[in-house]
Amino acid sequence: MRRSNFALRLQPSLLEELRKAAELEGVALNQLINVAVAEKVSALRTEEYFRARGRRADRAETLRILERAGKGNSPTERDKVPADWERKPQKKSSGRKRPRRSALKKKRGGQKDG
Repeated sequence: MRRSNFALRLQPSLLEELRKAAELEGVALNQLINVAVAEKVSALRTEEYFRARGRRADRAETLRILERAGKGNSPTERDKVPADWERKPQKKSSGRKRPRRSALKKKRGGQKDG
């Protein structure tokens, strides 16, 4: 493998964070930076791969296949959700942080606010 040098200028605060991360990971700073760059390049390549695949896709054909999927095939035992996986009903939250006005009146014995 051919190695090359590259002068990398980093902000002091970022460099300090990288040094701490490398120490926590038990690797050299250079290795941490190499892995981080490799992960980023991989993510960019993956994104481009899926974009290219999407451009080649035939939407009408995809929808036709999905429309057919499962027709004429009754569920098998493996298709069913096991009974012990059933979700317990969750209480619905109104998203309110304060009790409703009617609840406050009940608490105060029917007195009005103010």
